[in-house]
Amino acid sequence: MSQSRHVPVMLQRCLDLLAPALQEPGAVVVDCTLGLGGHSEALLERFPEARLVALDRDKEALRLSGERLAPHGERATLVHAVYDELPDVLDRLGVPRVQGVLFDLGVSSMQLDEADRGFAYAQDAPLDMRMDQSTGMSAAEVLNTYPPGELVRILRAYGEEKQAKRIVSAVVREREKEPFTNSARLVELIRAALPQAAKRTGGNPAKRTFQALRIEVNGELSVLERAIPAAVEALAVGGRIAVLSYQSLEDRLVKQVFAAGAANTAPPGLPVVPERYAPRLKLLTRGAELPTEEEIAENRRAAPARLRGAERIRESLG
Repeated sequence: MSQSRHVPVMLQRCLDLLAPALQEPGAVVVDCTLGLGGHSEALLERFPEARLVALDRDKEALRLSGERLAPHGERATLVHAVYDELPDVLDRLGVPRVQGVLFDLGVSSMQLDEADRGFAYAQDAPLDMRMDQSTGMSAAEVLNTYPPGELVRILRAYGEEKQAKRIVSAVVREREKEPFTNSARLVELIRAALPQAAKRTGGNPAKRTFQALRIEVNGELSVLERAIPAAVEALAVGGRIAVLSYQSLEDRLVKQVFAAGAANTAPPGLPVVPERYAPRLKLLTRGAELPTEEEIAENRRAAPARLRGAERIRESLG
C-alpha cells in the first residue's frame, strides 16, 4: 500500500548527483528525511556497496519504511530523530564522516494522505500537523493560544500570506466563541475572510495558512537552519549533498548555506588565496533544478520541487 502511494520526487536526478561519491565499498549515505523510504530504497539498490543511515521524526514512517527496507538487512540503519540531530546520530553510530546526504523536505505522502493527521486542507481532520505526534503543540493549540500579533507574524513569515491580518482577526473572533479543533472550520473561515481577488489566484486559499502552521508546529525552518550546515560539516572531502525543497523559504536557506560554502572569502587583492579563505564546497547545480514536465504530469506533488546539490572539496580550517 505504502509503496504504490509514494512516488519519490526527482529520484533519478538525486541518485545521479550523489553517485560519484557512493561508488566505494563502505560509503555511508544519510537520508535525512526517510518518509516512506522511496529514496532510501533506491539508494540501497543503486549503490549495493553503500551503507544507509536514515532519519525520521515520525514513528509510523519508521515502522513502514522498516518493513520496506528489511530485505537490505544491516545495510540500513533507521533512527528516530529530527534531522538537525544528525551530528549526534553519527556520533552514536561511530561514523565520523559520510559520503552522501539527501534531504527531501516535502511533507511525506503518508502524512498528507492520512486523514487524521490534519496536514491537508482538502479534507476535514483534527488540526494536529505534528510530524512526531508524541511531542510538542498541535496546530489547534497554536491557533487557539497564540497572541494575534504572533499569529500574523507566522502567517506572513512562513506562509507568505498577504492577508494575514484579515485571517487572524477572523481566527481570534471565532476562537473566543469556540476553540478550533478541525481543519474544515479553518478552511471555511479563511474562504470567508479573504477578499474575492485573493481567492482567484494560487489554488486553495487555505494553502498558505496551513503551510505556515505546519512550519511553526514542527519548527521546520529553525531545524533546517541547523541541519543543512551540520550535514555539510558531516561530509567527507569528495562527499556530496542533495536537497529537495518545496517552498521558497526552504530553498533560499539551502541556497545561502551552499553559496557561503562555495565562496572565496579572501580579502580582495591578495595575490594568492590562503587555504582558510578558499571555498569548501563546489556547487553541482546551476541555481535550483526543476522537475521535468513529464514528472509533474505523473506526480503532481513534484511540481513545486527545487533541487540543489554541492560537493565538499576541502576540509574546514579553524
